[in-house]
Amino acid sequence: MIEARGLTKKYGEKTAVDDLTFTVQPGIVTGFLGPNGAGKSTTMRLILGLDSPTSGSVTVGGKPYAQHAKPLQTVGALLEARAVHTSRSAYNHLRALAATHGIAKSRVDEVIDMVGLQDVARKRAGGFSLGMGQRLGIASALLADPETLILDEPVNGLDPEGIRWIRDLLKSLAAEGHTVFVSSHLMSEMALTAEHVIVVGRGRLMADMPMAQLIAQASANVVVVRSPQATALGKALAGPDVVVSSTEKDLLEVTGLSAAQIGDQARDLGISLHELAPKQASLEEAFMEMTRDEVEYHAATPANLNGSARSAA
Repeated sequence: MIEARGLTKKYGEKTAVDDLTFTVQPGIVTGFLGPNGAGKSTTMRLILGLDSPTSGSVTVGGKPYAQHAKPLQTVGALLEARAVHTSRSAYNHLRALAATHGIAKSRVDEVIDMVGLQDVARKRAGGFSLGMGQRLGIASALLADPETLILDEPVNGLDPEGIRWIRDLLKSLAAEGHTVFVSSHLMSEMALTAEHVIVVGRGRLMADMPMAQLIAQASANVVVVRSPQATALGKALAGPDVVVSSTEKDLLEVTGLSAAQIGDQARDLGISLHELAPKQASLEEAFMEMTRDEVEYHAATPANLNGSARSAA
């Protein structure tokens, strides 16, 4: 279990982490989300004792990470996959880590097989691709079979097979009772992996709730309606407290009425319906809506880019 209480980190005038309080429970995968500059990496460094908090505290398994006699058995972490001596082979890198913690050589072979590096285990890590480097970093985190796993962008550079593998691995570790805390910008994958989510923006806590609840909140009161008479139905449904929009032919999105109310009106008007269901927002939509005002850097829209290009011409 990871527990943060009033966790704050300031670098001069800048507050990177601002009074964060949360608990990461064992037995489930917890996703850690936030825009660039939100304080996710700093928070993970604070958990691991790589930075000292300005105020507040964070513990792993009931005490600060630095106070654990066997830190690798307590927390396995991946913050920077490339933190490897480039001249060492993958096998020797893991053997060196194992030797410092009294871990058997057999475990090194086990994690190499687990992450799929059997064919390159004796090759220099400096020649590894991004995906292979990620697998080695994950192997390092798993080496001591830790109670808690903290991974920052673990799917970065992995191919589809590797992404599915890490997803299944994290779920299985959580099912065994491990605490699994994962940061990622890949929303579609996080939606498939995490059961709980913690969202931060500009160092502040924005959400700490089950994944399903976050998505349900974003879905709001929008009903998707498909009908061959969509235009007529849209006109009939429109009102002071009802918003009707259309993104394609025969399809309406209605806010302000329930599915039952829309179905009853369509029946009374003799309009056939081919689809009538509450709209399910994606995690990406929920995240973008929640953090839209917390993004440090906003990219120009395609329209703005085109306008700039015309001006330059």
